[in-house]
Amino acid sequence: MLSALAGWLFNRIHLPAALLLGPMIIGVAMGLSGATLHIDKRLFILAQVVLGCMIAQSLSPAVLTPLLTDWPVVLGVLVMTLAASALSGWLLMRYSALPGSTAAWGSSPGGASAMVAMAGDFGADVRLVAFMQYLRVLMVAAAAAVVARIGLGDAAQSASGAVWFPPLTGGFAVTVSVMVLGAWLGQRLGIPSGALLLPALIGATLHSGTTLPLQVPEWLLAVAYALIGWTVGLRFTRPVLLLALRTLPQMILAITGLMVLCSAMAWGLTRVLEVDLMTAWLATSPGGLDTVAIIAAGSRVDVAFVMALQTLRLFTIIITGPGLARFLSRYARA
Repeated sequence: MLSALAGWLFNRIHLPAALLLGPMIIGVAMGLSGATLHIDKRLFILAQVVLGCMIAQSLSPAVLTPLLTDWPVVLGVLVMTLAASALSGWLLMRYSALPGSTAAWGSSPGGASAMVAMAGDFGADVRLVAFMQYLRVLMVAAAAAVVARIGLGDAAQSASGAVWFPPLTGGFAVTVSVMVLGAWLGQRLGIPSGALLLPALIGATLHSGTTLPLQVPEWLLAVAYALIGWTVGLRFTRPVLLLALRTLPQMILAITGLMVLCSAMAWGLTRVLEVDLMTAWLATSPGGLDTVAIIAAGSRVDVAFVMALQTLRLFTIIITGPGLARFLSRYARA
């Protein structure tokens, strides 16, 4: 009920992703208050699948054109993002009390759940890695929503006039089929964020290639947004906060610095590509793939371009993350 009230209030002031930010903030408050609730992993996967189908409605083959045409620019953005995260992790390892390679894993910009899953195998404190990753997701989500609201005004929120309970068509049956197939394949193949990416790709193919487009009703999106918001928010428990309290200022400073560097890259992207500043800002922001997608969908930006760049970075981080973390762990302390 508190999440619904917070989401309604944010919606009234035309804040993008209001239905994500409301549950996320209430989740943080409840987690820090000692609540022992948690969102079942299967429900989180379901939320990602719904989000993937929502993204599929905005994807088209045309998004690949600017990425292929301007591949040196895209590659440069990816390399600079990796360099910025490596610098952030190196500074944290040198000038904070974070143990082992925790700082290196916690500084990876994207793929939060994947980084948390892999960090334990390399001697990092998984609790602190999760705290750093989801603190960044929380800060980026809040900043992106506020920036979109300031930059776009009342037009920032595209879903304000949406019909909450439309009559269900054959497209909804197709959507449910894509959700089931995407969830099963995502888990079966073990692809990072597969529950989000596979339904997006399968759904985009069906949505653009058939006469029966996908239908993702607003009420279903609201449930998915709430589940993702609660999953992130409830990770901020009091014991983990007390554990991280000594290095919290350095964490916040590192995340802020990474956000500033990514914002500078977004401005540079608008100078060489035909994209608006908000699209470039969301495409380069170091947040979670799912939360950035929700904010993009509610901000009247080029969702396809944002998702293409964010997905490329996710896979780059997954591939290079372990090696980069080991490299920083070996040389930062020395």
